[in-house]
Amino acid sequence: MANKSFSARTLDADALKAFAHPLRLRMYELLDEHGPSTATRLAGLLGQNTGATSYHLRELARHGMIEIVPGMGRGKEKYWHVTPGGFSYGEPPAGDPEAVSAMERLLDDLVRQRGAELARWRRAADQAPQEWLEASAYGRRSLRLTAEETELMRDEVFAVLERFRAVSDGRDDAAPGEDVAHVVVHFDVLPLGAVPEG
Repeated sequence: MANKSFSARTLDADALKAFAHPLRLRMYELLDEHGPSTATRLAGLLGQNTGATSYHLRELARHGMIEIVPGMGRGKEKYWHVTPGGFSYGEPPAGDPEAVSAMERLLDDLVRQRGAELARWRRAADQAPQEWLEASAYGRRSLRLTAEETELMRDEVFAVLERFRAVSDGRDDAAPGEDVAHVVVHFDVLPLGAVPEG
């Protein structure tokens, strides 16, 4: 059974292949974490030339991952941000080894990014304002559930996350004044007991 999508769209095989590029993944990560940016600023952050970052931004935009922010920038300067609504990886089509390989790279990068985010918060949490510290949480539960109960739990948690994603997507990237932070929520459902050990 294919994984259920909880996002506005599911990446097709071409988008999977385009996204599974180390520089594009890093650029997307920076846009997601820091908000709108230009090719020039990203080039400086990544030690790349502007031609390279411009090209990779256009490729991400071609597959709907990012878009130009209307009203930001002057002249030919373009600000890019992550396309609201999110996406899910879906399943790579059978018989397309390049898409399968791209999916494996994307999942490996997801694991790397989650580990890096957890480690970063662990190191920096004591510097956060008290209200953000109180709003944060580490969580892990080990449950004994059926496949049907697991699916129901997953769907209910994702429904809550989707409600708050809609709130987040409705915020203007450039709106000053609100005490808003980039909040990362990790949620995985891993039925490890359903696969043989070793």
